[in-house]
Amino acid sequence: MVLPASMRLRGHRCFDHLHRKGKRFHGTLMVLRRASARNSLIKRPATPKGSVSPSSPATCRVAVVISSKVSKRAVIRNRLRRQLHDHLRSRFEHAPEHASTWLLVSLKPGAATEDHDLLEECDRLLVQAGLKS
Repeated sequence: MVLPASMRLRGHRCFDHLHRKGKRFHGTLMVLRRASARNSLIKRPATPKGSVSPSSPATCRVAVVISSKVSKRAVIRNRLRRQLHDHLRSRFEHAPEHASTWLLVSLKPGAATEDHDLLEECDRLLVQAGLKS
């Protein structure tokens, strides 16, 4: 399952903010960056006249970055990205207390190992970042 649009983080201004202001948490397979949200950096899609944009509950916004150094095959990178998005969605979908948080998850080269190890490390870094107990 793919992240809902309200949870996905994109745009170079958002990534710049995460790199400049984000606090880093290092693991053996990935790096997690956490920063406070700045919604003014998000480019809102234009809505047609007369239509009302659907109101979605506020959630933590997440971006997952996987370099070609992790795997040369796009199929593997996309599978890892989908797994991480789904894992993080399950953690933050019903957590309005983290709505003012942005996360950037970057996999390190060679992180295309066991999926279980990757998700365990993701949970460990979320605990370090204070986003999960």
